[in-house]
Amino acid sequence: MKKVAFICVHNSCRSQIAEALGKHLASDVFESYSAGTEPKSNINPDAVRIMKTYYHIDMEQTQRPKLLESLPPIDIVVTMGCNVTCPHIPCSIHMDWGLDDPTGKDDTVFLKTIKEIETKILLLKSKLK
Repeated sequence: MKKVAFICVHNSCRSQIAEALGKHLASDVFESYSAGTEPKSNINPDAVRIMKTYYHIDMEQTQRPKLLESLPPIDIVVTMGCNVTCPHIPCSIHMDWGLDDPTGKDDTVFLKTIKEIETKILLLKSKLK
């Protein structure tokens, strides 16, 4: 089974959402991980709240911010669109999803970002089947 890593600078919002949705929607096709170059100490509280409300996923129970070094060998790297260059992570496929960070914005913006991530997860799942 392929291993997919969702990478962001702080590993506190978009990459965590992608890891959670990957596990929830595509665990039969790929394993999901997330990490960052400068992780925060906790997952974004708005992301946690909205994911619990709309997907019944409690990211605080199953995930935590992690450094890139904590990842196992990865097949596919997905950067979230952080406008930074992540350190090289050996992989066979690299893609950037170019997602704006919803941190500090209202729930409507968060939900739009989460739906974009969900769509991209399902598309990736169908490509890897």
